[in-house]
Amino acid sequence: MSSPAIGILGTGAYSPAKVLTNHELARMVETTDEWIVSRTGIRERRIAGKTETTSSMAAAAARAALADAGVTPEQVDLIILATLTPDQPMPATACLVQHLLGVPPRAACFDLNAACSGFLYALDTAWAMLASGRYRHALVIGAEKLSTIVDWTDRSTCVLFGDGAGAAVLGPTRGTAQILGARLYAEGAHAGLLCVPRGPKPFIQMKGREVFKNAVREMEDAVRDILEQHGLAASQIACVIPHQANLRIIEALGKYLGLPPERFAVSLDRHGNTSAASIPLALDEARRSGRVRAGDLTLLVAFGAGLTYGSALVRW
Repeated sequence: MSSPAIGILGTGAYSPAKVLTNHELARMVETTDEWIVSRTGIRERRIAGKTETTSSMAAAAARAALADAGVTPEQVDLIILATLTPDQPMPATACLVQHLLGVPPRAACFDLNAACSGFLYALDTAWAMLASGRYRHALVIGAEKLSTIVDWTDRSTCVLFGDGAGAAVLGPTRGTAQILGARLYAEGAHAGLLCVPRGPKPFIQMKGREVFKNAVREMEDAVRDILEQHGLAASQIACVIPHQANLRIIEALGKYLGLPPERFAVSLDRHGNTSAASIPLALDEARRSGRVRAGDLTLLVAFGAGLTYGSALVRW
């Protein structure tokens, strides 16, 4: 008997209420709204409140995804939380989310850290686990409280990042919203380009120019590989949902693939770079706004610290 098709049954997102605009940042560090927008495309980002945590944001996004999917917490038997900002080193923040949602003890729960590629890594992992037949419904979540590891005196990084969460419910499908394939990669030789080192200042450190060049090349490779694997042309993709790091990176990717800007779902202007949360945030927004329609081929593609990168194809 063949394995059932696995698909995305529902999506959800959560953004903190506090908005930090470029103009407000300009009062904190030496920068301007024009400088930030021209180099990144970001106009504002959300910042978690003192009582908001990665687990609370993840749970809020998961509740929305469960409601969208028509799946109850009691039906969930797998939670994978992609994050580089867990509530604490131990236990896994996914276990805290399980408790907040009321998911039964029989569920497997764990965190996964692939930085900004985390949601795709978690998606592929959950897809494989569900396809094995040992699990039926999975919550795949990307959630970050990056404001806790940003050096707010460093204008080269503090303008980029924000907080938030996005989630998807995976489960058996009759063919709609079916996951068709995924490809994951890592190049550890470039780990030093983007990192949070140990020490008295555990903040995000990034070599921007090198990260930019690698990001464009790696995302293009990930896209071309998965399209070739499935015998598809880039023109057949109705919507690309890329990691939301920098508008210039997205524009460069579009140029190399020969795709117009309107094929790309962009939310970074309002959210900034939310790392593992960026793709599920953008995906939920694209679905609810009608950018993703039944029958469409959607391509997810990301890169992140590691350097990790990857892609996934979904037929809605």
